[in-house]
Amino acid sequence: MSSLLPAVIIPAFIPSPSQGVWHLGPLPLRAYAICILLGIFAGYWLGRKRWVARGGSAEVLADIIMWAVPFGLVGARIYHVITDAELYFGEGKHPIDALKIWHGGLGIWGAVAFGALGAWIACRRHKVPFLAVADAMAPGIALAQVIGRFGNYFNQELFGKPTDLPWGLEIAPGHRPPGYIDFATFHPTFLYEAIWNLGVIALVILVDRRYKLGHGRAFALYVAGYTLGRAWIENLRIDTVNEFAGLRLNVWVSMVLFVLAVAYFVISLRLRPGQEDISGGPAAGGDKPSDTAADADEPADTAAETPSSEEAVPADADQPSADTAAPGSDKDAKVEAGSPTDRPRD
Repeated sequence: MSSLLPAVIIPAFIPSPSQGVWHLGPLPLRAYAICILLGIFAGYWLGRKRWVARGGSAEVLADIIMWAVPFGLVGARIYHVITDAELYFGEGKHPIDALKIWHGGLGIWGAVAFGALGAWIACRRHKVPFLAVADAMAPGIALAQVIGRFGNYFNQELFGKPTDLPWGLEIAPGHRPPGYIDFATFHPTFLYEAIWNLGVIALVILVDRRYKLGHGRAFALYVAGYTLGRAWIENLRIDTVNEFAGLRLNVWVSMVLFVLAVAYFVISLRLRPGQEDISGGPAAGGDKPSDTAADADEPADTAAETPSSEEAVPADADQPSADTAAPGSDKDAKVEAGSPTDRPRD
């Protein structure tokens, strides 16, 4: 009976995608761009849930993200072009290629740095604590990286050294770098990084749920967790990059950022324990702090300036009358008992 069943062939490698671009009439739909956009939406969705759960306004966060995303995309491309300038400038190169973002080439460090700058500007406009936004968005940034990395799969780029492991990634001959033409399968570093980032997401969410991380510590934990994995994954890659002292540039950047993130986490925990309360004020979509304070002060000032009926002059108080007025006085000294003296208001 079993001999009649068709044989199931399981490939001993991850096949390369058949194509990375589809055309909808004259409009090309590129898998790389689709993965980036899906990652942005997924990251925003997760960050929004965390922000609202803390009492923040979804509308306020949406406006902040509208600043952060374009800044991040521009920064990601700038970082890539600067650190891989030899790909676009020099003899035989075409500088215009630096603008062709659909061919791949987005640096996460530039995305985070410029995205943070855009978010900071928006936070200043809304008078919202920037570090609270960074904490809420930290796992969302990692989720965006998880999905975005699959764009590298469709572009058949940023893979690792040759391997014959069952999960080796098949790379078409046209995408293999010089010296590796005779190798068919390579380490799927895009997949390694995606799986690692899923662990970072779980780490940040679980630790934050247990200890209520605040003042940028959830974001610092994300940076430390991501860079720890990126350092060893980066060493598997074989794409041509700049090196210093025998290490790839992004390995150095990962190590430096890991140390800074851990140091910030420890120092911040000692100096500013606890978590910011964003359930009121501008973060929750309310009035600005200065406006709220001004409104709160007005009733107190009015009460101080306008006497109440209980504070009016009592009826038996000594009051000058026509009988006791000084002789020859031509002033009307009559004051009705119990009526307060009129006073101008500010």
